[in-house]
Amino acid sequence: MDGVLAALAASKLARLPAPAQQRLLTGARLVRVPTGSVIHREGETAELLELVVDGLVRVFVTAPDGRSLTVRYARRGALVGVVSMYGADFRLPAGIQAVVDSEVLRLSPDVVRRAAAQDPQVADALLREMAERALSFISEIPGSAFTTVRQRVARHLLDLASQGSRTAGGTRPVLTVPVSQQALADAVGSVREVVVRVLRELREAGVIATHRDHIDVLDPVRLSREQGGT
Repeated sequence: MDGVLAALAASKLARLPAPAQQRLLTGARLVRVPTGSVIHREGETAELLELVVDGLVRVFVTAPDGRSLTVRYARRGALVGVVSMYGADFRLPAGIQAVVDSEVLRLSPDVVRRAAAQDPQVADALLREMAERALSFISEIPGSAFTTVRQRVARHLLDLASQGSRTAGGTRPVLTVPVSQQALADAVGSVREVVVRVLRELREAGVIATHRDHIDVLDPVRLSREQGGT
């Protein structure tokens, strides 16, 4: 329960009075999702509303040739699926997958929709969430379409690395990214061979260190400069 309360506090629902929050939790259930599991598939028509309680979830689209592109990383406090409760003839436009072992709280769309119809504060919170999602996806277009693979790799590594850091030998912090080379290629909409070449260049420059199941970001400042192509 502590995890759920922490997720609520980090979400767009945080400003709601406690009774309103408790009402939204009616019928909700906590679901554990193993690393790599697809929670929802592109094209699903069922309504959904989920709160990320722990871990990291990605929202991704898939091209006809099988490549995928991550359009959103959802962390603790992120709401997923609000638009499904209000979109006419809704079909999920993207897949949703756990990047690491995660927990999501599945809220009842019916309960939340009724609460929004009766409580302007709940409605306002949902509107703010949908507005943020729309602006986020709009900003994703130039970030995905008009940048190089190297810039996209740098961006996604830093995005994932922001989940936490560990200290290496008491010197400078090393940000550890729990991602494979194939998963990284999927996330940036490229192929593994191209991403491997980019990672090799970054490794030779002393920016990262690569391992079988994770990547260490040794110099976050230099990697952040890669996003702008400098």
